[in-house]
Amino acid sequence: MPEQPSRNLPPLRRERLYESLAAHISDFIEAQGLVGGDRLPPERQLAADLGVSRATLSRALASLETRGRIEVRHGVGALVRDVDGGTDSRLQERVDTQPHAEVAVARESMLAGLARAAAVHPNASLRLAMLADDGRPRGFEHTWRCVRRLADSPLLVDLDDLLADKAPPPADSPALRQSLDVLAEAVIRGDASAAATACAGMLAG
Repeated sequence: MPEQPSRNLPPLRRERLYESLAAHISDFIEAQGLVGGDRLPPERQLAADLGVSRATLSRALASLETRGRIEVRHGVGALVRDVDGGTDSRLQERVDTQPHAEVAVARESMLAGLARAAAVHPNASLRLAMLADDGRPRGFEHTWRCVRRLADSPLLVDLDDLLADKAPPPADSPALRQSLDVLAEAVIRGDASAAATACAGMLAG
């Protein structure tokens, strides 16, 4: 039989919450090429590898099970589940049937969450490098690529992508550029509340 790839996970920074831990484990599943039926390492080993408590790990596994990414079986452990897209398809169908205004409000909530997460990114130099005024007109797409990267929240990014078709980026305007400037400045100085507030009304119209 071919040699199995190492399934030891790299340690996770302790300040991350269980949502980020769940994303970390999901990324590990993808990186290792695990498929439906493959078993994750035992919880005790996972907790030790990641440097987290068993309680935090249990919450992360529960979150992944709710999303249909794994199945936890008593006496067996956590098994990877194939992603069939069924839940995503139902959610996309529900989004597609909602009025534009309602979807726009929902997407603004996602943008606010991403902006808040970006503002608390621990690397202030990176926030500055990505969002500082470089003298060019600030655009929605570039600004949000930077914010999404700084936010480091795969779940919020996925939800934002789900809503984007029905609530696309707004047309360029002086008012939009001003809002983006306010947003960028708030993220740079680490003001999460102001960053989230700057998203209000950004998709209106």
